[in-house]
Amino acid sequence: MRAPGFWHQPAGLASTLLSPLGALYAAGTKRRLANGPRAAVGVPVICVGNINAGGTGKTPTVIALAENLRDRGLTAHVVSRGYGGTVTEPTRVVERDQTAEDVGDEPLLLAAFLPTWVAQDRAAGARAAVKAGAQVIVLDDGFQNPSLAHDLSIVVVDAWRGFGNGRVIPAGPLREPVETGMARADLLLSIGAEPAQARFTKRWGHAVTVPHLTGELVPLPTGLPLDGMPVLAFAGIGHPEKFFQTLRGLGADLHAAHALPDHQPLNDTLMARLLREADMRGAQVVTTEKDAVRLKPEFRQRVMTLPVRLRLNEKGPLDAALDRILSAGS
Repeated sequence: MRAPGFWHQPAGLASTLLSPLGALYAAGTKRRLANGPRAAVGVPVICVGNINAGGTGKTPTVIALAENLRDRGLTAHVVSRGYGGTVTEPTRVVERDQTAEDVGDEPLLLAAFLPTWVAQDRAAGARAAVKAGAQVIVLDDGFQNPSLAHDLSIVVVDAWRGFGNGRVIPAGPLREPVETGMARADLLLSIGAEPAQARFTKRWGHAVTVPHLTGELVPLPTGLPLDGMPVLAFAGIGHPEKFFQTLRGLGADLHAAHALPDHQPLNDTLMARLLREADMRGAQVVTTEKDAVRLKPEFRQRVMTLPVRLRLNEKGPLDAALDRILSAGS
């Protein structure tokens, strides 16, 4: 399901009419978060979450955190709900044995970088990870989940989209009001190029009450020259246009750009249609890492993957926060 267009436009009639429902949604989130004490699992827990519904760049942020913690000599495990998967009990993700249908696409991607668990009960998943040797838990999403205590909460936002029209689902893209989320956050990370960062600061700078990190997703070399290459791109992520813009920035001749719903299953019919169209256009099919893990093996050799990584503009606030929680837990 795609987000309604009015979520990212100035508040108008549709969002105004839906605001009472948004207030009920916000009240439900607040009530859920107030339910009882959160579980502690004996190791630091870092939550990478968001206030917006949909993709904001959490997965690249988790990967960047994993690299930081590894460089510190620490064994970090990810715990995720496994959105889109069928596994419910705490389960360690094993790439060769599981598919995105089992555990979700994001955990399957993250498992290539560090030990990753899926569990509907985040606290149970974290306990399983600690039992398996985790020294730090990185919680992928879960900012609005009340089961597990967080030592550090990082809210991630797309700099260009910001917090949309500032209203709560279904009147806008937010899971809770910005000021409510900021009150629980320790750091805010906005992801985007400089024009997007300037736009975010102008629109939302007044609402940022915690240290503000900025960063950008940068493509890794693929070994294939994209400059001038005819490309058919598809992406089933939170903001597909960002991926298409990246390809254009690398000089790709974008013959077609197919924006799919987030987590769209890549079934045989869809892939046959995309590959047939690419053949007709004489174009190379290109997609994201998160989409690529949902591909069946027989399609992977026909599809080029463009990986991206988070590059922080200033690491000081993050390093200071990590020093604080890691020294407290030692």
